[in-house]
Amino acid sequence: MTAARIIRAAAGDAPIACAIVLGTGLGPLAEEVEEPVALSYADLPGFPPVGVSGHAGRLVIGTLEGRRVAVLQGRAHTYESGDPRVMKPVIDTLAALGVPRLLLTNAAGSLKPDMPPGSIMAIEDHIALFGPNPLIGLKGDDRFVPMNGAYDPVLRRVIAGGAARRRVALFEGVYAWVTGPSFETPAEIRALRTLGADAVGMSTVPEVILARHAGLAVAGLSMITNLAAGLAPHAPSHAETKAVAAAGASAMEAVIRGFLTECIDD
Repeated sequence: MTAARIIRAAAGDAPIACAIVLGTGLGPLAEEVEEPVALSYADLPGFPPVGVSGHAGRLVIGTLEGRRVAVLQGRAHTYESGDPRVMKPVIDTLAALGVPRLLLTNAAGSLKPDMPPGSIMAIEDHIALFGPNPLIGLKGDDRFVPMNGAYDPVLRRVIAGGAARRRVALFEGVYAWVTGPSFETPAEIRALRTLGADAVGMSTVPEVILARHAGLAVAGLSMITNLAAGLAPHAPSHAETKAVAAAGASAMEAVIRGFLTECIDD
């Protein structure tokens, strides 16, 4: 039985307005879903095991802000296996369920001193020059996916409007994807700043490419958890990432709830 059939059997056939991938430190939002149906990734064929602390590896379907949502507590990263296509079964399942839009969240380092830890950045575009493309090896002309407007401008306006009504300050910027798991060097950060990046992280971009290939509209939010290497007096660490993400989770939750409240169904 496919993952989509298992999910429908457990949670029903009602349309899902939005899927939300929760990054490091943001998993508790799934506990706020009303009338939840929770499934472990381990029980869904093709869903990858999650091997990073702070990622529970559960799919929770229910209602949030009056919208039926599919909340994914955690993701698998390219650096865990070397496979940039590791989240493809998840994205394909969302498409099979008829999910029209995907909101991706992550923890990221800031390349701008005036966007300090605790800030939230709506992703307007990305730079992905340093990692393998998840569409490598696929057949057919549909692998040549245009990435203009990959972060849907309508959804970005909805995010901005929801954040403003919730009185949460929101930055916008360009997210640079690096594979990790080592953090970037100060020289790499200087190069990324020269290229126009505002934040840097180790996730999200493969999912964006896969989601655009599958026909989903995409939006992205970064929780800024640290200043990138060379911009702070101390080196970045995963412990700092988790701690700051947990501390800033309430603001990210407000932005996500504002987005769901403002979002108009097709």
